[in-house]
Amino acid sequence: MDEQLFFKKLDNLCTSEEIFYFLSSLEVMSDTMASGALQRISKVEVDDNGLKNPGLLENEVFRALCFQFELESSKLSNTGLLNALQALIKLHIDPQSTLMTRLLSESEERLGKGQLTAENLCALGESLLELESPSCATLEQIVSHMQERDIERWSPREIVMVYKILQVTVREGKQCQNLLNRLNSVTLHTVSQLSPKFASVILNSLVVLHQTQAVSLVTALCKHSVKHVPYFTDHELVNVLEAFLYFGQKVQIFTRALESHVPKSICTMHPQTVSKVMQYCCKKMILSKPIFDAVAEGFISSADRLTTDQIAAYIIPFGTLNYLPPSAASLFRKLEAVLHTRLRHFQPHTLLNLLHSCVLIQRYPVNFLPKIFSPYFLQKLQAQPPGLNRLVMSQLTQLFLTVTLECPFYEGPKFLSKYQVKACPTLHSSPDVHLFKRVKTGLLYLLKKRIYFASEVSTPYFYVVDIEIKLDEEGLVLPAAQLDEVHRRIALCVDGRNRFCAHSHNLLGEEAIKQRHLQLLGYEVVQIPFFEIESLQNTRKMADYLHKKIFPCTYG
Repeated sequence: MDEQLFFKKLDNLCTSEEIFYFLSSLEVMSDTMASGALQRISKVEVDDNGLKNPGLLENEVFRALCFQFELESSKLSNTGLLNALQALIKLHIDPQSTLMTRLLSESEERLGKGQLTAENLCALGESLLELESPSCATLEQIVSHMQERDIERWSPREIVMVYKILQVTVREGKQCQNLLNRLNSVTLHTVSQLSPKFASVILNSLVVLHQTQAVSLVTALCKHSVKHVPYFTDHELVNVLEAFLYFGQKVQIFTRALESHVPKSICTMHPQTVSKVMQYCCKKMILSKPIFDAVAEGFISSADRLTTDQIAAYIIPFGTLNYLPPSAASLFRKLEAVLHTRLRHFQPHTLLNLLHSCVLIQRYPVNFLPKIFSPYFLQKLQAQPPGLNRLVMSQLTQLFLTVTLECPFYEGPKFLSKYQVKACPTLHSSPDVHLFKRVKTGLLYLLKKRIYFASEVSTPYFYVVDIEIKLDEEGLVLPAAQLDEVHRRIALCVDGRNRFCAHSHNLLGEEAIKQRHLQLLGYEVVQIPFFEIESLQNTRKMADYLHKKIFPCTYG
């Protein structure tokens, strides 16, 4: 049969049975046709979970094909040899079998003699990379042969393969930064030609190879990824999100692309991909309501199929970014049901992070706190990294403070005072230095003397107040150092951009709970957000704003 007609018919066959029936009707075929048949079989019979039908390996036609390739390995064309090798590796044929040993040996021999074209080198490299422990020497030899050609003329496929090979050789301790610098430079000019798969693979390689200096390439790839968001596979999208996190990239149009894609795809997305999307939003402080609402609905319908780590990854960002979706009641009912049935399966630190995130948004896990405050649970926390470090102890302290202030009906075990910390360190607790200075200057102008307010005051209740002002019974300002006759305490919260979600006026969970608790502890909380004072051009206007904000009764 004519090769062109053969491949046209082959491409229309969708099962290995159809392919074997078609092959058995032919009297003669070239090695290119036979290897093409193996490739088609691997395409229709292998998915993300491996070989769909292991029984096909026992089929007479398949065994006859394999026997012929084993027998005639030295007589095969380069294309026939390498296509067969690639297909058999995908079909998980034992690399130690006589068939695979002969094909690999023949490939390496031709590589050593310089008989392989650029296309052949790519096919061989891709095949070796599929093996669990490819020969590093052979991979280096492939790169060496490829460098004989001008690197500027490499195709995207060749560029991608070399990046993947370098990941393996670097793992073996080989130095290749000079080649990487050249490769990064060449890749920058081909970014616009890259498919979703190639863009994802290169970004993943840049992460693995720690190419933090390739800023221009990373930026170009991240921007290029935006148009591919609807077309990435789950695995590819995870690679891209990991690169955004690793390199600190934050591209607003990428977030908008995710906002369009995730709600439509949430039912079919792999939970690990959804977890990575939520991690990306959480780390970048991006409160995307379309994404969070879709994830909440996804959790309600699929929570029973999630791992404990995935459950935490879905839920914790809601607390961190201080957001309750429209389906909050159903969401937390489902979470409580899952916790009741699977509580013992959670790792201690994962469980603590999950429950702590709930109280940030006023969802109180009182049914599970007796376990959290038990000495046995503290021992489990201590036994696993990071142990009982300051952050863990502050989470426990804040949980206990929450039930004390907001759940007076709780009568379970207490968190022992010897473990409680005196101040809760949080990632975004420090005030914005420039903003803080401007507010203090405005207060000095308003109150005339520095003695009438104190800054960064540690309270007995684990929180640090940015600025504290004390008033007597008549509402007159007292010196900050005075301890008696204090009738009211005003806590000024100078909230810079670092205390809000990105591009938003939505306070982060850790700041929201602090202000809530300060009010419950008797403070009059006055919020001074960055977006209200950034436009104030001088000290007098700042003082006027503070007067109106702190002392509205006497303003004017």
